[in-house]
Amino acid sequence: MSLITTLARLEAVESGRAQPLTTVRHRHLTGRPLVLVPLATAGEAGAPLGALVGTDREAPRLLAVAQPRDRELRFAFLAELAEAVLPHIESYAGVVEPAERSQIDPETGKKTKVEVELCTDAAQLIVPSRAGIDFVRLLGRSMRFRRTAEDDPDTPYPAPARVPLLGRWLTHYAERARVPGSSLLLATTDLLNRHWATGQSSLEDQHLGALLAWIAPSDGGSGAEAALRAELERDREGQLLCPPAGPATDPAFDNRLLAPAIEAYDRARTALAAAEDGLAADALLAELARAERQIRSLLAKVALPTWDAVWRGLDLLAGLPEGARAEDRWTRDRWSFTAHRDRVLAGEPPQPRRDDAVTAAQKLASREAAQAQLDAQEALDDPLVLAGRRLAGEAFVGEVTGVEMAYSESKRPSPRPLVTVRTDEHPHLGGRTKVYRSLDGKPQTAEFVSGTPAEEGGLLLVLRITDRMGRSKEPAPGSVPEPGDRTVWTLFEHDPRGGPKLPDPEETPWTHGGPPGAAVERAERPDPVTAEDLL
Repeated sequence: MSLITTLARLEAVESGRAQPLTTVRHRHLTGRPLVLVPLATAGEAGAPLGALVGTDREAPRLLAVAQPRDRELRFAFLAELAEAVLPHIESYAGVVEPAERSQIDPETGKKTKVEVELCTDAAQLIVPSRAGIDFVRLLGRSMRFRRTAEDDPDTPYPAPARVPLLGRWLTHYAERARVPGSSLLLATTDLLNRHWATGQSSLEDQHLGALLAWIAPSDGGSGAEAALRAELERDREGQLLCPPAGPATDPAFDNRLLAPAIEAYDRARTALAAAEDGLAADALLAELARAERQIRSLLAKVALPTWDAVWRGLDLLAGLPEGARAEDRWTRDRWSFTAHRDRVLAGEPPQPRRDDAVTAAQKLASREAAQAQLDAQEALDDPLVLAGRRLAGEAFVGEVTGVEMAYSESKRPSPRPLVTVRTDEHPHLGGRTKVYRSLDGKPQTAEFVSGTPAEEGGLLLVLRITDRMGRSKEPAPGSVPEPGDRTVWTLFEHDPRGGPKLPDPEETPWTHGGPPGAAVERAERPDPVTAEDLL
């Protein structure tokens, strides 16, 4: 936690209102996100109980499992979920634009530009909290390996046709959510926590109702009091007025309302199965329908407050201007979305349950690089975020007091001007430490040469600029700051690069799955691709 975040939390406690952590929105929001409010069965990980899903805040689609222990009813729920989610995803997967991408020519080993298709936009999925992302990951894992009756007529409990395809997409979204800065699958609580600081703990911030109470109290009073009411206030039946943000449900709801309703449904279904004549069966069928409607009504009652809270959170976020570099990160999300679409169209098998050593290392390296890039981009886009880096000694702002032209000692001397900057800050600079400033959107590098106390206070820092001055003997106009300019310098790179290239899977050492060939034999092979896996 940065000092700025700590100060904002302290101020939130004192003022009773959440304090802004940013001046811009650092995540991309599409104009038509798909909101999913899942509900899970208590005591059984990954067992769906119901969901509200849709792109229209006024008309959510309710999906319910009347008896979560019934495999057929759970499959029916997953089939309905596929009908609600896949058309939305496929509407984006079919609209493309030409784009260029670099790839290595296998014959020459050189990078070449090739023209490929890129989806003009991608489907965005919003869930209430971080637990919702974990539930999406569980759903994807439980669905993508399911066998259908068309694949294997002898398979027990065949899954509906589109369920495996939805599992593959949910798995991709859940994996993408682990990439820092990605916006394909977002939790509303994480979005709000990134942009506002409350006076409560990080665990309490995962309660969407309490979080919104700090940011925008309905009565205009103290956020702490409003958050306490959101967490604890109950109606005459002992039910929470602001239920948890899913997928978990309140034990009081489970014990007092849901369990009796499911028991009534089970009794009606058992009685219908034992009916001996048509008239009795009609009456019992009506009773079964009433019991199912009762369960759906209960699930809608507990999920609708969270549905409305998600949309209120999106409204708050939409009121912030989008950061300049958020669109670049969304473009990478579009490339990821397009790449998964291409894998599905090419007939590749589902994602394996476990990654091999090289794939796992590549994912870890890419996520570390994405985190470093996200931290840098947020600081460059947002002066409030940059202030935190300045307080940590990772950046500084100063006024240029002098420029002395100097040249490198080589056969063809290049300009290496010495810029003196006066600053009141105390960056962590050492011998030849590299610092960077943004020049026309690109990073310009300089080296720290020396630092001395200034007569009027502060420090005088001498920096040697080393690049982005053109190819001529004299620096290009505007490439060197002038006396009087106020400049921002960072000790972190603006566009961090990834690590070294990893070996191919067949060259992986025995410590990570080798010798060659052994890892392939021990690998867990996914189910073969089916016709339903294709878009």
